[in-house]
Amino acid sequence: MVWQQIYNPFGNMIISTLLAAVPVVVMLVCLGFLHIKAHIAAGLGLLSALAIAVLGYGMPAEMAGKAALLGGFTGLLPIGWIVLNIIFLQQLAEQNGSFKVLQDSLSGITEDRRLQLLLIAFCFGAFFEGAAGFGTPVAVTAGILIGLGFSPLAASGLSLIANTAPVAFGALGTPVITLAKVHGYDLMEVTAMIGRQLPLFSLMVPFWLIWAFAGRKAMTEIWPAILVTGLSFAIPQYLVSNFIGPELVDIIAAIVSMVSLVLFLRVWQPKKIWRSTSLRGHEHDGGEAKPAAAMVRHSKAALVSAWTPWLILTIFVFVWGLPPVKAWLNSLFAPAFPMAGLHNLIEKVPPVVTQPTKEGAVYTLNLLSSTGTGILLSAIVGAFFMKYKPLEIVLTFGRTLWLVRYSLLTIVLMLALGTLTRYSGTDTTLGLAFANTGVFYPFFGTLMGWIGVAMTGSDTASNVLFGGMQKVAAEQLGLSANLMGAANSSGGVMGKMIDAQSIVVASTATKWFNHEGDILRFVFFHSIALACLVGIFVTLQAYVYPFTLMVVH
Repeated sequence: MVWQQIYNPFGNMIISTLLAAVPVVVMLVCLGFLHIKAHIAAGLGLLSALAIAVLGYGMPAEMAGKAALLGGFTGLLPIGWIVLNIIFLQQLAEQNGSFKVLQDSLSGITEDRRLQLLLIAFCFGAFFEGAAGFGTPVAVTAGILIGLGFSPLAASGLSLIANTAPVAFGALGTPVITLAKVHGYDLMEVTAMIGRQLPLFSLMVPFWLIWAFAGRKAMTEIWPAILVTGLSFAIPQYLVSNFIGPELVDIIAAIVSMVSLVLFLRVWQPKKIWRSTSLRGHEHDGGEAKPAAAMVRHSKAALVSAWTPWLILTIFVFVWGLPPVKAWLNSLFAPAFPMAGLHNLIEKVPPVVTQPTKEGAVYTLNLLSSTGTGILLSAIVGAFFMKYKPLEIVLTFGRTLWLVRYSLLTIVLMLALGTLTRYSGTDTTLGLAFANTGVFYPFFGTLMGWIGVAMTGSDTASNVLFGGMQKVAAEQLGLSANLMGAANSSGGVMGKMIDAQSIVVASTATKWFNHEGDILRFVFFHSIALACLVGIFVTLQAYVYPFTLMVVH
């Protein structure tokens, strides 16, 4: 029996919207205000979502349970698999001592913590976002920052803030490619439109990042380096997105930005070296910030040895992200499992789609092509390079699995919640509430993308959820469909820092377990403020000359 989604079950959009928001509110309140552990908060959010889907929206209970189960599987693979294996590599490097050498080499470029933050959280993180996405950049950069001595809150929160502007073109352009394929946008046109929105924020985010870390005065002390970082990322981001395509936007922009900053620091250093490793105003954040150690010089051989596992990681992640490689690996092993009792038994209906459309529910066990598998293999190769014995590698993997057990459970529950909201239609109710804002739609449509990523943890998933609605609403209001499709993705990236799975990844990478609420409270203002700024910029592009000249029709 086919079940059609209902988006206004109470005949009153205000009541229906408030009801649809309950699971998200439950989870955020439990995390941010009641200080409940993340896996328990996620479980409570999931239970409330099940109750609302079944009792409020009339979704058959069996379908609701299977939708949650499908999300749980997705939480394990690909997301949890990435987190587990990047922490595994980090554990190997820490035990071996090479991680300390890597940290010393980064400190050798500059002792200033603000500049280290630009190099690692923004530049290095953007490269991993472009190559892999799905939590990889936060896991890598937060782990490196905590090793450099940054406090847990600083390492976690700042890695999340930095992982914004690159997200729309993450994982070799997956979010925008999916947006175009699923909802019929012209790929080059919507890519170009995103490339006319995000560069402004690619320039802004490095300034914002240092302001959040050290304050306005400390930010102005290194403004030349911040400007070099932002401009050298924003310009390639615009050029590649408008004239080449979405796949290599982040990778090219990140490499250019990283090289530009390192070269600039050879001829320029701030007059005052900033050595504090805690967030300004959060010196007692509950974590232990290590004191700045004296600079240590290592031999060339030691540096090569320390960086080699991470070079191996970079190569594996890049290769695993290439579409031909993914296709080949999937041809070897990628069994698909349609979820009986759910697959093609739920229909989306107008106004979200032009005609009733069945929702597929297929779990693909693409274990070989998963980025996490590439990371695992790179960790094993790196372990042999670091002269680990096979038994030591296995034991370290087991210890890592135990270390991140609650984080994996949390990710499973979070993805179960997000998938259930998609199949029950509660997320669409929230989207329709934004879509009914008339002339203010460019602003609120942008926030629709933000809430989509905040709920699902993925710009790709948000584009799948709301990309079609953005197109329909834009055409009804006489706006460019490309403008609003791009706004969904551009606004969505600012929701990445508050989505629960990203916060769990950050707390796991920094080993600051059970402090997800502290991280959420710190990043929430930054997330909503940046999302609103994107919404204002999109509104200017919709209505105000000369910004309207930027719109791709």
